[in-house]
Amino acid sequence: MAMSKPKYLLLTATVSSLFVLTAHAQDPPTRVADLNFITGNVSIQPAGADDWAPAVVNRPVTTGDNLWADTDSRAELHLNNAVLRLGPQSSMGFLNLDDHFVQIRFTQGELVLRARHLADGDSFEVDTPNAAITITGGGEYRFNADPDAATTWAVVRRGQADVNGGGHDFTLNANNSAQLSGTDQLAYEVQYAPQPDWFEAWAEDRDAHEARSQSAHYLPPGVIGYQELDSYGTWRDTPGYGPVWYPTVDTGWAPYRNGHWAWIEPWGWSWVDDAPWGFAPAHYGRWAFVNGGWGWIPGPLAVGRGGPAVMTPVYAPALVAFIGGGGWGASLSFGGPAVGWVPLGPGEVYAPAYHMSADYFRTVNVSSTTIVNTVNITALRRNSTGPAF
Repeated sequence: MAMSKPKYLLLTATVSSLFVLTAHAQDPPTRVADLNFITGNVSIQPAGADDWAPAVVNRPVTTGDNLWADTDSRAELHLNNAVLRLGPQSSMGFLNLDDHFVQIRFTQGELVLRARHLADGDSFEVDTPNAAITITGGGEYRFNADPDAATTWAVVRRGQADVNGGGHDFTLNANNSAQLSGTDQLAYEVQYAPQPDWFEAWAEDRDAHEARSQSAHYLPPGVIGYQELDSYGTWRDTPGYGPVWYPTVDTGWAPYRNGHWAWIEPWGWSWVDDAPWGFAPAHYGRWAFVNGGWGWIPGPLAVGRGGPAVMTPVYAPALVAFIGGGGWGASLSFGGPAVGWVPLGPGEVYAPAYHMSADYFRTVNVSSTTIVNTVNITALRRNSTGPAF
């Protein structure tokens, strides 16, 4: 697939650029998808853009974003309750991704979906060229779409799915598959599921590696990107903080230094970290300089072994404070002095530039750090110079 230069702007941590404020009519979603693995040539078409650009690891993916994996290419995305794996010559996009509804447009190639669970009120739908397939519970699912033959194959390894299209609807149970054809008039044939191929075997290996994650003992699954932490650092109980994750990095390393800014609706400027483990520590929790090195502190999200999670995690585009600019966000002039940013420490309040409700403002803070007095959050929000709520 041909690619041209993207129309959205990328910022590096060493180049001064313009931060702008944005306002939206409602709270942004509390979750996104993390593009955590790429091999080969994978492209992204951001929401609202006409052009495609090379995809990069750790780029938050949300409503309106489309992905293409070229020949001999694969991609993996994590949500808070599911994993999506895209095979060679495959295309997918998010028609909707919010707190309760995931709607995927899958038009070509191979897609493996593992849903860990669906909470009450949650919906997970895969729209194929022939039918809409709704996942009705946790399980493992496989989809193939052939646009030339106008045919879709759906396989349920474990779980259950409802198929609806062309005047027909039926339920596909575990260990069954269905071949779908036609659009105005759906034709289908239900059979036993075929044996897994190399692509599903690769997905199973990835799942097995994820299941062995030690970070799962300290974090709830809703922290997107935790699967990458084990290979790049260690967890240690630290006085005053509890469980803290320390990355294996060179001397002089600091958070939010190696990466770039990307404009992603509806949050605005969002940090995309260069480190393979950089998603979770950039979008949840707080950083602190402890005992001569930087450590990531999930705050109330952290749990002891076997202990319950305290808060449901809330995604934030970047948990930093800007210096050198007034008010919310940062105002820079090209060619002028650069405005910097520093990671927020434990107990420091995150003040987003995007529009939000009072409940969201409180939740995004108390879910990522220990706030002793939530009244102070409300007072800060009311006295801020940011956009109206």
